[in-house]
Amino acid sequence: MPDERDELISLLRQIRDNQEKQLAQQREMVDLYRRQYERAEKLQERAESLQARSAGMITAARKVLFIVIPIIFLLIVYVSILLFR
Repeated sequence: MPDERDELISLLRQIRDNQEKQLAQQREMVDLYRRQYERAEKLQERAESLQARSAGMITAARKVLFIVIPIIFLLIVYVSILLFR
């Protein structure tokens, strides 16, 4: 009987130790997940800011083209008139 009792106690201790290891691993995994989530969140914020900046640049480029294209067209017409006069 004492051998069985000692064996049972030993098994229970092993179970406890394994559970503690599993809990430690789970804590590590939760910490890793949290860090990855925070990193992904920062990357998302950075991507959103870059998209906003590029949208502003595209808007500015459209405004410039709206002004530049007619000027180029007028210059082409002017040069053509000078050449064929």
